[in-house]
Amino acid sequence: MKTFVIPHDPLWKEWFIKEHNALRGVLRENALDIHHIGSTSIPDILAKPIIDILIEVTSLDLLDQTNSEMESLGYEVMGEFGIETRRYFRKSDPQGIRTHHLHAFEIGSLHLFRHLAFRDYLIAHPSQARKYSDLKSKLIAQENCTMESYIAGKDSFIKQTETKALEWVSTSS
Repeated sequence: MKTFVIPHDPLWKEWFIKEHNALRGVLRENALDIHHIGSTSIPDILAKPIIDILIEVTSLDLLDQTNSEMESLGYEVMGEFGIETRRYFRKSDPQGIRTHHLHAFEIGSLHLFRHLAFRDYLIAHPSQARKYSDLKSKLIAQENCTMESYIAGKDSFIKQTETKALEWVSTSS
């Protein structure tokens, strides 16, 4: 059985900061903000060792004009990749192991809001983060676990938590 997730690694924050700085150099003023999202951004939970990055841009057209520069940073340009109004990039190390996922949306996108709400909610609610981590552990312990069954097994929890997170953000603002 493959192991998809590992315990939280404090180096993930440093990896994000390094990538943030490189991206800032390419995207310049088009990038309004660059966020560390996904499980690697949430302390003390299991995560796939892939840094998820969310970029808020002023213009997807301007972002598209930096594709060759993104490729020079090692990113594969994937376009919308199944989500309208998104630009998706992925990066792997020299051995072909995925290291980064990058999602970019224009300012005001609901996708930006929901990703950040989910992250912030789990950070603010450690017991929910622990439930998420425990679910991941349970899923990978299953004898017939595949990446597809692992992702499907998290879907309901993610959707329910995202709903709570969006309500939480709207009432705490």
